[in-house]
Amino acid sequence: EPLVESGGGFVQPGGSLKLSCLASQLTFAEYGIGWFRQAPGKEREEIVCMTKSDGSTYCADSVKGRFTIARDNAEATVYLQMNNLKPEDTAVYTCAADRDFGYGMQWYIDGGPLDHWGKGTLVTVSS
Repeated sequence: EPLVESGGGFVQPGGSLKLSCLASQLTFAEYGIGWFRQAPGKEREEIVCMTKSDGSTYCADSVKGRFTIARDNAEATVYLQMNNLKPEDTAVYTCAADRDFGYGMQWYIDGGPLDHWGKGTLVTVSS
């Protein structure tokens, strides 16, 4: 499996979780990695947060100020730090990767496809 997520779980509102996306089978430094989420009974959302191979980052307005994305090229891992979690953040979080040379962040924000997908990790926010 090219991408393996971990770190999901159950947390109360206001709590924090840190998700990891391990991409050890990819030439990691060449890839942009994005996090997506799909809430129960809903369509998958557009990018939650993404980091490109050049180190630039993006997070959607719905999570800006609460979620932070970071990459560790040496560990071939992207982290999604999620703070002040809300019940509406409950979803399966999936990371995806794409060799992003020549593609700007807006390409992915606008729905540009990513080649590799993980299986997801469930985050449940509830009191």
